[in-house]
Amino acid sequence: MDRVTAPNQVSPVPPADLPSTLGELRATGHRYRTVKQELRDNLLARMGSGEDRFPGIVGYEDTVLPGVERALLAGHDMVLLGERGQGKTRLIRSLGALLDEWTPVIPGSVLNEHPMHPLTPASQALVDSAGDDLAIGWLHRSMRYGEKLATPDTSVGDLIGDVDPIRLAQGRTLGDPETIHFGLVPRTNRGVFAVNELPDLAERIQVALLNVLEERDIQVRGYQLRLPLDLLLVASANPEDYTNRGRIITPLKDRFGAEIRTHYPLDLDLELALIRQEADLVAVVPEHVLEVLARFARDVRESPSVDPRSGVSARFAIAAAETVAAAALRRSGLLAGASAGAGASGGAAGTASRPEAPVARIGDTVSVTSTLRGKVEFESGEEGREIEVLAHLLRTATAETFRARLAGLDLSGFTAIVAEGGAVETGELVSSSELLRQVGTVPGLAKVLDRLGLGDAPSPEEAAAGIEFVLEGLHLTRRLGKDVTDSGRTVYGDRD
Repeated sequence: MDRVTAPNQVSPVPPADLPSTLGELRATGHRYRTVKQELRDNLLARMGSGEDRFPGIVGYEDTVLPGVERALLAGHDMVLLGERGQGKTRLIRSLGALLDEWTPVIPGSVLNEHPMHPLTPASQALVDSAGDDLAIGWLHRSMRYGEKLATPDTSVGDLIGDVDPIRLAQGRTLGDPETIHFGLVPRTNRGVFAVNELPDLAERIQVALLNVLEERDIQVRGYQLRLPLDLLLVASANPEDYTNRGRIITPLKDRFGAEIRTHYPLDLDLELALIRQEADLVAVVPEHVLEVLARFARDVRESPSVDPRSGVSARFAIAAAETVAAAALRRSGLLAGASAGAGASGGAAGTASRPEAPVARIGDTVSVTSTLRGKVEFESGEEGREIEVLAHLLRTATAETFRARLAGLDLSGFTAIVAEGGAVETGELVSSSELLRQVGTVPGLAKVLDRLGLGDAPSPEEAAAGIEFVLEGLHLTRRLGKDVTDSGRTVYGDRD
């Protein structure tokens, strides 16, 4: 998305006590600073106060963020290298929060010119004529961030600018800067500008950024125009594009002061923290189910069946959690409909049953293998086996979580349920009350639920989620048998 401000964003109204003229601004002792000086000063202030420098960025505290901070303190433009879904864009957008909340501008200036540092001849003449009586405006930091998703059809005019034929037709000459329609980069002057997926820019378009990065000015169609831009330029790229295909031209690579590698969450706890922060869950997803999904994402990422060059986005685990929550909400809705139908037909059971709260179970995770297949690039030899590979990795993640959470517990009470021909039937549309009725009183259940983080007094839906997880774990560790009926229900029974 091309943007200078966020979609549907309205510029905040500046406080009434801010200076309204250049003279009043001078009287406050205000001094002009470049964007990079501003970022450096504000970053150091946050370091000194202990304030969070990059809110919402998970897992980069000891790896990526120190490099970003060094680049900002050095005043370097930077390029972030990493596979898809590693939070590069999120990190870049967070840099805008390090700018001053309000900054003075010359009203009507397309380039956000500072009243103490005008760039264009028109603004310089305005400041000279008005002097300290020059009216000034104030720009919020949320309006000082620009972004361009690089695409092959991006033009120099989009980024830098082009001649405006309408202004030429009005009688202005080609040498007049007023005949230029400025592109996204100069319009973000005195701010942070990001180019996402930089290698996708055509090489001749990349050339247009050379002056911006080194000489800090722009050239438009051979104009003898030098407008010293004041901005921080940040780019993102996939390292496969950056290092192997050579699609970023060498002079442009040389002009970035810092190259910073991003990564996926380094451990399970960080993967879980990212899911909790980002997933928009429409139902309760117990911790053990979230852990299964986090392990699943990590196992997919490390699988030899998956193309490591494309990576497995953090969005994979987030979407998986949201899908599982949706499956729980769907069960709740369908069971409510079935209960209402039974009540309308005179069924006493239907009128007496309590509504099923939406709580995810381990059986709900099966749905993610088909819905998320498109988020994974498989090796060519795995064509046609994609769902099979994902299903195997999901079972592996479930077994790993089962062992990690319930190791050392006596689970003989669960195996005794199905001894001598007994069985427990569960599935997508089996209510928690029905599952609990089949199981009855199970020795050791309280310890299991405590290990799963479900507390001393879990709801029936939470208890059912814990029981189903134990049954599936016992099956995966070869202590219970499992069959799937034609109707889609799952039957756990004795292995014999």
